[in-house]
Amino acid sequence: MLEHGGNLRHAAQQYGIPLEAWLDLSTGINPNQYPVPDIPFSAWQWLPETDDGLIEAACEYYGCQSLLATAGTQAALQVLPRLRHACHIAMPKNMYQEHALAWQRNGHLVTLIESLQMDLPQTIDVLLLCNPNNPTGVRYSKEQLLTWHQQLASRSGWLIIDEAFIDATPEESLSSQTHLSGLFVLRSLGKFFALAGTRVGFLLGQKNTLSDAEEMLGPWPISGASRYIARHALQNHVWQSATRKRLQESSQQLQSMLQQYGLSPHGGTDLFQYLSHSQANAIHDALAKRGVWVRLFKDISALRFGLPVNNQWNKLEKVLQEISYRFT
Repeated sequence: MLEHGGNLRHAAQQYGIPLEAWLDLSTGINPNQYPVPDIPFSAWQWLPETDDGLIEAACEYYGCQSLLATAGTQAALQVLPRLRHACHIAMPKNMYQEHALAWQRNGHLVTLIESLQMDLPQTIDVLLLCNPNNPTGVRYSKEQLLTWHQQLASRSGWLIIDEAFIDATPEESLSSQTHLSGLFVLRSLGKFFALAGTRVGFLLGQKNTLSDAEEMLGPWPISGASRYIARHALQNHVWQSATRKRLQESSQQLQSMLQQYGLSPHGGTDLFQYLSHSQANAIHDALAKRGVWVRLFKDISALRFGLPVNNQWNKLEKVLQEISYRFT
């Protein structure tokens, strides 16, 4: 099992701090979640209905022709390796590792690469990317991505892009291009909408391949209540626009605060800031002892800071002020 953010109960036990006393910045999830509407009783009583308007709302929001609703992007990334015979997969070394694990478990060769060149090696059959990258925040331009897609498609290869953190900057998405053969995009309501608990994700791609994936996943992958909430969120353009502005301001505030206390980020998105530091483990421990939980990446000595909720900025600044002298 891979380690993920959000394991706050473990932190509370390890450091002896009550759960309610923590400032949890470990997930990169929007701290101001979408306001869940009242859910009709029928959503609990009936089996989920596929003609409830969710697919149409999602296609409009993502600007795509076809997609498959899944139980979060985790379900989508686990079914994709089953749609190909054993082949050669490439992905950046510092990326969300559930992707690599899923392909390895299905008999594929996975190569973790330090940096990508514009011309991909002929031996690569599938290129896996997060855009923006999780956890480093690295972004790839549309032109660069489409160039890689063309190279792969010419030999029946695939380009798979996990866009979990792109909702704040939708103009950077390739979701509208997923009618192209061999191009797949994964989207989720977990980060931007802060609805991770609904377990709603989408796999965007050509209809024929999605039909194969749908057959593997089986009926009713998402509950009726989750479908109702998801459709409501995807159609609320006023909330989406206001949230993009708020997240941009908050991310800039977090970046400035970290810089002020000698922990200048090396990358980030509108939902998190990424810091590579030789003393990342010690910083993580110092923060945790004061009730601030961030994501530690031990293998690469790095930290990811999510955004505080409105009334928690003062606590974060106070803690950073207390520890900064040790790491600057």
